[in-house]
Amino acid sequence: MSKIHVLLVTLLVGFVPTLVAAQLSLSSSNKQISLLELYTSEGCSSCPPADTWVSSLKDDPRLWNEIIPLGFHVDYWDYIGWKDRFASPAYSLRQRQYAQQGSVNTVYTPGFLSNGQEWRPWNGRRFLDTSKVKKTGVLNTQINGDKADIRFSPNQISRDNLDINIALLGFDLTSTIKSGENTGKILHHDFVVLGLDNTNLTLDKDEYVGTISMPASQVEAPRYGVAVWVTRTGHQTPIQAVGGWLSLEQ
Repeated sequence: MSKIHVLLVTLLVGFVPTLVAAQLSLSSSNKQISLLELYTSEGCSSCPPADTWVSSLKDDPRLWNEIIPLGFHVDYWDYIGWKDRFASPAYSLRQRQYAQQGSVNTVYTPGFLSNGQEWRPWNGRRFLDTSKVKKTGVLNTQINGDKADIRFSPNQISRDNLDINIALLGFDLTSTIKSGENTGKILHHDFVVLGLDNTNLTLDKDEYVGTISMPASQVEAPRYGVAVWVTRTGHQTPIQAVGGWLSLEQ
């Protein structure tokens, strides 16, 4: 992938950083790329090992082509003494909705889902098998400025309503924990979801198409990435995904 130059600018309204990117093309193959979601919290004493393992995926040769990790920080542990600056009520709700649809038995941290289904082997073999994925269709994403143009060609046209989801990811993030269960620890994070948005796609002959804005973030990171994935409207289980690095313009 060629180096992509990115400019972070600050909007005057609310002083919210918005990502403005030079042209970036992301394409999947016909095989489903595995979206690996981690639900975590800086207030959870058993979460740092899971965060560390997810960070190790930066060096996995399958990154972006077969595996796209996402770190969703939940806010339901904030009350026990430490407010996680990456946490959002929306991410806690997302995990609860997975529980409501039966993808997980209960809400907990650290909790993993692979392609929308609970995944527990991270604390055993810690290997995500991507050799048996389905053929779901080809997802193309073209990022220009603060917009992403989407084209998804599914293997089978079912006439379902589909949505596109986009996440801004932060890397090389560090927090010094001063209270709560992790008091005194310095925590390191990668693949942190800093912003998330979604919108509907439109069926155009045999393709689903649409445009979505790059998400805003209240937190700046030393390094950025992006993840884009398709879901059925009203459901969170990913159908196909793409992702890649965004490098800052010097």
